[in-house]
Amino acid sequence: MSSNGKKMYEELSKIPLFDVHTHMDASHLSARGLHDVLLYHMVISDLYSAGCPDGARLSEDPDETEVEYRIERAIPYLPYIQNTSCFWGMQLILSELYDWDAPITKDNWRELHEIIKNKAKDPAWARDVLKRANIVRICTELWRSRDGEADDLFQYCLEWAFFTRCQWGQFDTALLELEHAWNQETPGAPLPVTTDRNSLNFEKTIKTIDDIKKAVKHYCDRIPYDKVLCTASHFSTDITYRQVTEAEMETALKNRNNAGEVERDIYANYINEMFISIIEDSKKDIVLNFSIGAEPLPFETGSKLKVDTLFELAALFSRHPGVKFSLYLSSEHMNQTMCTLCRELPNVSVAGYWWHNFFPSSMRKVIEDRLDMVAANKQLAFFTDAYCADWAYAKSIIVKKQLAQVLEGKINQGQYTFEQALAIAGQILHETPKSLAGMSTQRIL
Repeated sequence: MSSNGKKMYEELSKIPLFDVHTHMDASHLSARGLHDVLLYHMVISDLYSAGCPDGARLSEDPDETEVEYRIERAIPYLPYIQNTSCFWGMQLILSELYDWDAPITKDNWRELHEIIKNKAKDPAWARDVLKRANIVRICTELWRSRDGEADDLFQYCLEWAFFTRCQWGQFDTALLELEHAWNQETPGAPLPVTTDRNSLNFEKTIKTIDDIKKAVKHYCDRIPYDKVLCTASHFSTDITYRQVTEAEMETALKNRNNAGEVERDIYANYINEMFISIIEDSKKDIVLNFSIGAEPLPFETGSKLKVDTLFELAALFSRHPGVKFSLYLSSEHMNQTMCTLCRELPNVSVAGYWWHNFFPSSMRKVIEDRLDMVAANKQLAFFTDAYCADWAYAKSIIVKKQLAQVLEGKINQGQYTFEQALAIAGQILHETPKSLAGMSTQRIL
């Protein structure tokens, strides 16, 4: 990075950041041990690709037996992923937060594990980590609020049901998601991206159109609008988006046990249209966040987005001008197309760099396209998708370094002055999260 780029990075680091999408948990704000750093799901994917036998995520609350087993099996593959930006993020965490610069080996990992565990015992540690990153407020899943002990840090998103997300090898996912919510009186954790349907045992199941109407009403009635800024779901590109009739839905329901792609699309479109219509009619001030551009593989997802999907969704967005849609894109090659939609649809905005876009080269391309094409008050330029403060810290550095490089290029070609570049950065990192996403200016205590 040039001297001007370094100066830009230093100035960007002074801007208070709103992290508009995470999975941080009030019960463990910072890494609980080495596993929360080394076996973050994005690093697991790197390790798995390098030959590590484990591709699945860790349990939500792994015990020491699981932690030791997975770390021991991962360590031999670390030399093969030193080239990746996920490894870079891990290095930033270990070096800058825990003063650890040595390679991780089978002989020393337990020492590092204890260092991280001991830091986590300090109730001030996570807040100190976030202050170092200048992250002043975080939006996370509502169910992760626990008893509200981190309400000074958190605002909340309802991530409960995914009506338009496909599951690997399943065709009635929209119905399963709706049943999952219908069987809960208060919003809980969502089904995982790789749901084992054999583990589901719902008391109430959907058999008729009337059941669907009751279940969607149940879902919408239990959205705690006073506690959440947004909802989060996913648009699968495997679904063809269109309006479907009640007659089509009735026929598709009768074929649930033998459902295929046709029925899958009917279920998803019918339920999602009903949900969005209720939200629009309610006139509630809530943002509907949708990730897009990643589809399920056996353990995680791959980047996938068909050309037609965005314009099918454009019809949906234009049908509901009273609803605010914010899109988390995971497909670099479709970013320019998405920007054209944002230019023509006032109720559509873009947010951050999700999963398969969270790599420096992709990030810079995405940032540059959006700066050239999309109004700054429709860009949410920072979210980490992190599960702990440590990874939010590392990702804040990675994002700011890429933004600094892009802004430096804009200055060098005469498009922005230095002052204009900083003002634009302040808008997309701080002001737009407040005006568009409802993030609070209350600082971390």
